[in-house]
Amino acid sequence: MKILVAGGTGFIGRNLCTELHDRGHDVTALSRSPDDRGLPDGVEVAMGDVSAADSIRDAVAGHDAVVNLVALSPLFQPRGTDHETVHLRGTENLVDLAETEGVDRFVQLSALGADPQGDTDYIRAKGKAEGVVRESDLEWTIFRPSVVFGDGGEFVEFTKELTTPYVTGLPGGGKTRFQPIWVGDLVPMLADALEDETHVGETYEVAGPEVLTLAEVTELAYEAEGKSVTVLPIPMPLAKLGLTAADPLPFVPFGPDQARSLEMDNTVTGNDMTAFGVDVDDLTTLGAYLGLEPQPISSGTPRESV
Repeated sequence: MKILVAGGTGFIGRNLCTELHDRGHDVTALSRSPDDRGLPDGVEVAMGDVSAADSIRDAVAGHDAVVNLVALSPLFQPRGTDHETVHLRGTENLVDLAETEGVDRFVQLSALGADPQGDTDYIRAKGKAEGVVRESDLEWTIFRPSVVFGDGGEFVEFTKELTTPYVTGLPGGGKTRFQPIWVGDLVPMLADALEDETHVGETYEVAGPEVLTLAEVTELAYEAEGKSVTVLPIPMPLAKLGLTAADPLPFVPFGPDQARSLEMDNTVTGNDMTAFGVDVDDLTTLGAYLGLEPQPISSGTPRESV
């Protein structure tokens, strides 16, 4: 199968391109700034901006499937663009060109809580983009993952930028709940969705094996560095006020959208990875990834079970 991975040189994209290449597919990684470092030999790279349809027309042509991974992080304040341009317009362009150029399969990486009427710009844009995919004539599959971690990912970095070691403040005391999933557990499911027609027309909410509060993630991140941390609560209204006031400053990576996102849990009620024959107990925990605990063949959850 000839597969175009939009966002193929990003964190998840490099991992997915490697997985697809290892499965014997012809893979092209599309990016605004192509960089083949970290990609296997044989994976092609193409330059294009999904928000500018003419720049990606040639890249889409001739492929059997398209995977849309292009995204702005919800963890950091976007600079120079916005979520609607990247997530909605970018998806519209990819879907339109895929239909025009005879592409059959389309996999969209969305987000937990995606909703056109959601509370953040990110969630609203992701929700609208899902609507574009569902209304298309393509054989589509949508994934809604919780936060994804792994080498090159932003989740642990975000936690460190938001905090300090030893003593730190967190909005609401860091009670926001996440269910982080390792990139190495996510990408095989994305690849399976391309290869197995039983996944056509399905929307999957996938997450890791444990629920962790932001405070617990912070503790793990610093424990991995041999440091301790005590979390002090910052009242959420005060945190929102501070991030809103700091929003215009170019060196501050957070803004009001990030403050609102910290009021919403990022967890699933039912983990759809069972649709791919995956046992939740076999997934990699954040602690195991950070080298703080072993990853047994079938692991329990050391914190809140899911």
